[in-house]
Amino acid sequence: MKLTLNNGIPMPALGLGVFQSAPEQTTAAVEAALAAGYRHIDTAAAYGNEREVGEGIRRSGLDRSEVLIETKVWVSDYGYDQALHAWDKATGKLGVEYLDLFILHQPAPDRFERTIAAYRALETLLAEGRVRAIGVSNFMPHHLKQLLDSTDVVPAVNQIELHPYFAQRDVQAMDAEHGILTQAWSPIGGITFYPGWGENRRNVMRDPAIAAVARAHGKTPAQVMLRWHLQQGRSAIPKSTTPARIAENFDVFDFELSAEDIAAIDALGTGVRSGPDPDEARTERFAMPIPEA
Repeated sequence: MKLTLNNGIPMPALGLGVFQSAPEQTTAAVEAALAAGYRHIDTAAAYGNEREVGEGIRRSGLDRSEVLIETKVWVSDYGYDQALHAWDKATGKLGVEYLDLFILHQPAPDRFERTIAAYRALETLLAEGRVRAIGVSNFMPHHLKQLLDSTDVVPAVNQIELHPYFAQRDVQAMDAEHGILTQAWSPIGGITFYPGWGENRRNVMRDPAIAAVARAHGKTPAQVMLRWHLQQGRSAIPKSTTPARIAENFDVFDFELSAEDIAAIDALGTGVRSGPDPDEARTERFAMPIPEA
């Protein structure tokens, strides 16, 4: 299943995410995903595993053109020249000559002038053909408005925390208004139980309403949530390093949720963010340097 970005580029709707995938596990996970049928891998400079993603793609035996590679510029590389160099670092680690989708990882509103400069660098990379599409991650409506007012190219993608407990309808609406594809990170609620984030939080994977829908379709809760994203026109990038789970997450194209199913899942929203607040200045984290190699 493919979606078409606002510049006409086709993108597989379902991709493998590698957030918090240890480098030593990432190559095998990417190889397993590509063997299972995935053709879209999402990584980031800040994840520290771009090199292993590239190795997994090479080991798959697939032609480079068959795999959509998405990666992100970290805040410490914001600024025009710095973001251009971030492309050098990313392509060098991935072992590729171009990127399919290159996005800013955070709005970083405490230094938004550098964010704008970094996005202008992405526009240059796009114009030069070094990337096929550009976008953003974790941008809320007010960040998007500032970006759109200051730049020329509308982002192709906005990757945000999005799962049944936190659907961010306002962000989705603004994305849709401007032809920006909403892409869900933590699409099956993983951030609610990742180490460091899950304390005292409800695990969406164990929600009884989702379990009921899953039973009715003979599917797992994760499969139901991924189908919920796909049927509403979103991209989703579930993370796993377990081959069986990776394959399970891709096995979502042989059933359809009813309008009642979707309404039941939509009703689960709590309005409570589980991951980091994009408006919060995380000075120490934002300063994390991205190695050259």
